[in-house]
Amino acid sequence: MSLDDPKAIIHFAGNDLFVGITPSGHALTLDVDHERASAPTPVELLLVALGSCTAVDVISIMQKKRETIKDYRVEVRGQRRDDHPRSYSRMEVHHIVRGSNISKKALEQAIELSETKYCSVAATLRPTAEIFSTFEIIEE
Repeated sequence: MSLDDPKAIIHFAGNDLFVGITPSGHALTLDVDHERASAPTPVELLLVALGSCTAVDVISIMQKKRETIKDYRVEVRGQRRDDHPRSYSRMEVHHIVRGSNISKKALEQAIELSETKYCSVAATLRPTAEIFSTFEIIEE
């Protein structure tokens, strides 16, 4: 790492709240008080990071394949280990695509490309967490 590498900055705001500043300068509140739950926890953001990373890849690939997608969402569930530091042992990524005449083969290929080639979040998590992907196509 060099001094020029982008960095995230996390400020303690008091009362179990933190403000994270991304390397691109965006602020994000984090809350580790599980009863209050006024903002996401750091570990919840891992689920969002994985889902959004693969979603960006999949939708881009599907658009390049000229698939007519009306709606697309990704749902991510994670199972955490019982022992501390309670890291994720398994993450399930479910792609839901709605549209007309969506090619099952094209979607399978897009998900596989994201998993094996493009999604840096999955590549980062995969050494310690199993990542399983499923999908469903809702025909309009």
